[in-house]
Amino acid sequence: MKTAKTKTYSRTVLDNGLRIITVPQKGALAVTVLVLVEAGSKYETKDINGLSHFLEHMCFKGTKKRPTAMDIAGELDGIGAEYNAFTSQEWTGYYAKVQAHELDTALDIISDMYLNPIFDPKEIEKEKGVVIEELNMYEDMPQRRVQELFTQLMYGDQPAGWDVGGNKEVIREMTREHFLNYRGKHYLADATSVIVAGAFNEKEIMKKIEHAFREMPVGKKEGKLVVKEAQKKPATFVKFKESDQSHLVIGVRAFSMFDKRRYALDVLSDILGGGMSSRLFQRVREELGAAYYVKAGADLLTDHGYLEISAGVEHSKLEIVVTAILKELKTLATLRVTEAELARAKDHLSGRTVLGLETSDALAMYYGGQEVVREPIETPEEALKKMHAVTPEDILGVAKDIFKNEGLNLALIGPVKDGKKLEGLLKI
Repeated sequence: MKTAKTKTYSRTVLDNGLRIITVPQKGALAVTVLVLVEAGSKYETKDINGLSHFLEHMCFKGTKKRPTAMDIAGELDGIGAEYNAFTSQEWTGYYAKVQAHELDTALDIISDMYLNPIFDPKEIEKEKGVVIEELNMYEDMPQRRVQELFTQLMYGDQPAGWDVGGNKEVIREMTREHFLNYRGKHYLADATSVIVAGAFNEKEIMKKIEHAFREMPVGKKEGKLVVKEAQKKPATFVKFKESDQSHLVIGVRAFSMFDKRRYALDVLSDILGGGMSSRLFQRVREELGAAYYVKAGADLLTDHGYLEISAGVEHSKLEIVVTAILKELKTLATLRVTEAELARAKDHLSGRTVLGLETSDALAMYYGGQEVVREPIETPEEALKKMHAVTPEDILGVAKDIFKNEGLNLALIGPVKDGKKLEGLLKI
């Protein structure tokens, strides 16, 4: 066992490879137990697309100690817990946030769910309907669905372009063996991070975690395919849907989370569409009156990343909005931002970061999110220091690198039957 302790957190690696992060929070009344594993849709093949997400559901359906879903939910509800799970392209997480004195119970339940799911075939068949209805629900949420169409447009027929929730036909064919095989390849000690944040006894917590995860399987973790990047001209994906609003995403390829330019990209994104004083909000909403929401953000993963702008637009102003967005991209790639605008964006990002880390669950995800992808952990203070060091030249350089005609992508859901005219607008 190896432990490294800082003023903010402690990181311990057990002999079996299990990684443990503890983040004490002075004055906290709650504590969060979070388990993250390197298992998401990018670790799937086409014939099991959606299995990572489906497996997450099944961990709530019964364990050896708690045989039914009601046993798990009833116990967590009985202690007033906030609890859930989530699946992304690169990891899956399970958590419970409880009053500090309920830590032992939360740790016992989360570790039990993670280590001992029974995958009852009858429950699998029933849950197929739940998972498929979740996918149907997202189909009726164009503001979210357009995000999935955007990644599909960008990355095509490879894991990075598949729906995290999966394919309905594939889900219908899944069996207990699929769950056991996938879990055996990925839910291993070396691929697992356990994070406890909030109010807890630091002297006792390590023994409790070691005991809870004493039967963690070990083995060689199966990897994922490297994302293939290929784009030579602008691309569009238009899905016709009768609606009161057209939802669009315009985006470009960027780089991975390990790139030093990430801090400049964060500031650039904030200037572009990070708040009500951002360029796009002022232009698209305040001046044009064409949208209720318009925002920009970067999503950086271990081996790829992108910057996107999303908006819900009045149909008649769709072309005007697309042109206005592209004009702002061109401006950022041509002119240096002013010191005043740069300072405002940095202060906005600082405030959002600090305020967003007030709770134990947010702290757990902040540190755990870095650990699960094997990223060197930065405290919020260290990250903000690098962000504040960004210069106008840094932002201009990133903008020139990523805002290029051949790298433009537009996904849209709305009453549009022909996307050729929109594709013709994709020029900077």
